[in-house]
Amino acid sequence: MRHRREDVTKGGAVRAAGVTDAARQTVQRKVLWPSWLLIAAITLLFAAGLDVPGWTEYAPFALSLVLFGLPHGALDHLAVPRLLGRKPWPWPVLAVGLLYLVLGGLYLALWFASPVCAFVFFIALTWFHWGGGDLHALVAFASEEPDYPAGAAHRALVLAVRGGLPMLVPLLAHPETYRTVVESTVGLLLGDASGLSPLFAPALRFYAGAFFALLVVGALAYGYANAKDRRALAAWRVDFAETALLTAYFALVPPVLAVGLYFCLWHAPRHIVRLVLLDATSAVRLEKGRLPLARFVQDAAPLTVTSLVLLLGFYISLPGAEISAPALLALYLVLVSVLTLPHVAVVSVMDFGQGLWGRNVE
Repeated sequence: MRHRREDVTKGGAVRAAGVTDAARQTVQRKVLWPSWLLIAAITLLFAAGLDVPGWTEYAPFALSLVLFGLPHGALDHLAVPRLLGRKPWPWPVLAVGLLYLVLGGLYLALWFASPVCAFVFFIALTWFHWGGGDLHALVAFASEEPDYPAGAAHRALVLAVRGGLPMLVPLLAHPETYRTVVESTVGLLLGDASGLSPLFAPALRFYAGAFFALLVVGALAYGYANAKDRRALAAWRVDFAETALLTAYFALVPPVLAVGLYFCLWHAPRHIVRLVLLDATSAVRLEKGRLPLARFVQDAAPLTVTSLVLLLGFYISLPGAEISAPALLALYLVLVSVLTLPHVAVVSVMDFGQGLWGRNVE
């Protein structure tokens, strides 16, 4: 693993962090293309008028408990040590454990003290985290050009756009469903969440949509204007196609179903591949055209089970907790938010360690 860390310091770009052309091609063939095709097929089906029973919209979140979603953050205790080429035990694991205890505990306290603030922060945090995940995948895996987006300013624009697609577009296209989820989650601890209604006023949504549309167009125009050669233009086309696809997807697909499927089919697999590449043995298998998922499942199993136990404990501790799909989703979102904050801290360390925001990004 030490030689991969040296590659990072020499190459500077994320591609240099152990992502060889062979590994990139495997990721494209076995992760990116399937997600593109599945999301496109789902979008076309709903554009053609597909209607599904209400309960099916919650199924992806249920599957995410064990399929990619929750497990994708269960390797944080190994990610940074592998990035640095160090043994995970004892200090790195203890440090990450303390990070989860402190940040997760503070965030859980915020949920009890001010559920409205906690939910708004969760939206902002997920916007940043999912946008950053898409940005990393675009730089590291999506094309032959590792320097697109080029420059910290352009990368920040791409992050803002990509994070806004799953967080804002469903609000603009499906405000009533979005409000139901928000009120169910906040109401889990607050009781009455009707005071959030002004957030869904048509005027506010109009201005938010207009600003976001300008942001999307500006980011793509900036990327096109700064694509200096054929490879950069090819990377821009991937960026354009993914942005257009996800915009249509989140506008047409029912929001609970759309976000759940995106979590399982898009965000989590990209992060899992990133983690796989930090392990020398798994990275070699990836370069040979195989996805070493068995090793990932083995590594992620202990903390995934721990998270499920925490979810059950949280459910039991709530007085009068309902057994209904919206209530269970609300409970799950609170748990995921508590785990997401320290997870984002770990991923941010990975971003800087792999040069996503470093001085080498020009």
